[in-house]
Amino acid sequence: MARNSHEKRAERQWLLILLPSLVLLLAFVIYPALYSIYLSFTNEALTGAAALRPRFVGFRNYTRLFNDAKFWNSLFVTFVFVIGSAVIGQFVLGLISAIALRRPIRFRRVFSSIILLPNAAPEVVAGFMWISMLAGGDNATLSRIVSFFGITPADWLQVFPLSMIIVVNTWRGIATAMILLTAGLSTIPAEIYEAARMDGATPSQMFRRITLPLMMPTILLYMLISAVSTIAVFGLVYALTRGGPGGATEVVSIYIYNQSFTSFQLGYGAAVAVVALVISLILGIAYVRAMKVEV
Repeated sequence: MARNSHEKRAERQWLLILLPSLVLLLAFVIYPALYSIYLSFTNEALTGAAALRPRFVGFRNYTRLFNDAKFWNSLFVTFVFVIGSAVIGQFVLGLISAIALRRPIRFRRVFSSIILLPNAAPEVVAGFMWISMLAGGDNATLSRIVSFFGITPADWLQVFPLSMIIVVNTWRGIATAMILLTAGLSTIPAEIYEAARMDGATPSQMFRRITLPLMMPTILLYMLISAVSTIAVFGLVYALTRGGPGGATEVVSIYIYNQSFTSFQLGYGAAVAVVALVISLILGIAYVRAMKVEV
């Protein structure tokens, strides 16, 4: 009996410790998500009659959404953006950085600081910094660099808008990838590599047959975090292109903003947000199943 009362007291103490976090989670995550689902079934707006007397419209917003070419364009742009910056760019460069930092290289601390530096700048500040580098004209940084090699300068955000936001988001995400993948590399026992070297394995064989298989749980976790966070990127893209030109960089987050606060259609914007939330949940379930974790 004494043991049971002690366990119950310990459970109550843990609940009290977790209570502030649960309240914050309820207030800033669960409630907004539920309210967005509610809004998606209404014609709520910021102007007009719907702003004064919103009404329930059922699945009308979702019917409109799935017949909207701009919505499908935003999904395609988001897919390319996630694959290009999170899955390929950040992962590849982050893995290379993590492997390089495990080796005894000169100026290791300087190298680490350079990689971590992009995270020191907020999204909007980083966006305006890159605008000065990618803007048209002979005075832009990138234009000066390519002119040195005899390449004609261009307004890079107009000519290659999607490629440029992929490059910028990759630049900002390398540090996160490096930190997570470095943690994964540190869990691999050094004895395994020593045994492989004694058996005559080459560095490429050790990477393919030891490093990648043993790091797969960490890689899958990183892919989940990076994919979901990249889907939610807003400030950086908005500062760089505002979704233009012609919707070429209108990712889902920009599309939600445009529908909700530019076209003043909160109900329709909420429906798009709910679809984005469902996509993120599907990605999470897929990654959890890939890691063979029971939830």
